[in-house]
Amino acid sequence: MPKMKTQSSAKKRFKLTGSGRVKAKASHMRHMQMNKPKSMKRKARGLFVLCEENGKSIIENLLPYARAKKQKPPAAKTVEKTEAKKAPTTKKTEAKASKAGE
Repeated sequence: MPKMKTQSSAKKRFKLTGSGRVKAKASHMRHMQMNKPKSMKRKARGLFVLCEENGKSIIENLLPYARAKKQKPPAAKTVEKTEAKKAPTTKKTEAKASKAGE
């Protein structure tokens, strides 16, 4: 089976977060800034996270090796029944437990 190739343009434009979502920079910010309103330039600063549908298509089609980096959600911790039933003991609870045991 041949190697999968990552799109060169995609690896320059997109990054993955730790949770597997896709980050990108805003478009239309390369030139002719004097013709664009201040609010547009201000909102386009920094990176933003793509919506889930677009991020999924980028990962599946353009960044094939990024699929393996996507982290799985942490597994739920199981608590033993004996630990779950334990409560802090006081003199009153010990007295009640001894009466119930008799």
